[in-house]
Amino acid sequence: MKHTIILLLLLLAGTLWSAVGCDLNDPDRDVRRLFPGSTGYKTTYRSLQREGGASLLAGIEKKLGDKFSGMYETIDVPYSLYEVFSGKNRIGWIHGVNQKGRYGGIQVFLVLDTKGVITDLYFQKLSSKNARLYKDKAFTRQFVGLSLNDFMQINIVSGKGQGKAANIKDPTAGKDTDFLAILRGVKKNLVLMEHFSK
Repeated sequence: MKHTIILLLLLLAGTLWSAVGCDLNDPDRDVRRLFPGSTGYKTTYRSLQREGGASLLAGIEKKLGDKFSGMYETIDVPYSLYEVFSGKNRIGWIHGVNQKGRYGGIQVFLVLDTKGVITDLYFQKLSSKNARLYKDKAFTRQFVGLSLNDFMQINIVSGKGQGKAANIKDPTAGKDTDFLAILRGVKKNLVLMEHFSK
């Protein structure tokens, strides 16, 4: 009986852990680093299930161009949204998503201005043999200035399309599927933020 209770507690803890969204490890430090001119931030927790349920999820998937799957893309996953201020004025957002990569999880954080334009891309976690190439500024700065409109012009499964997002150069020259996972994570983040920033 005692072993059964312990096993049930472990299973419950695993279930709760799997439903966790993507939080900044050190929000105070990270917000100051990503928004040097900021004076504060507010954290809110959002959920597709609470804010629209299955119909909202269907709309998000349609815009993404792919179905949600896996433990980090369930309808009840909480998303942490960091609204950043300078004085009383909102100056932008920080939002992260978990994305399944070839070698494990990728945590893709976008720093966005008030119009939804990317000002920085930050990987808090990147389980990839090519992590060094993906974290290099030569790669991440290609995303700066892009918005959801740019990502709507590419097929997120193949990475093919037109426009600025289609011109992002793969530092592995097509040798690593984590490149497509990163593109998907960025677009997923932008699609979610279109809803969350309203």
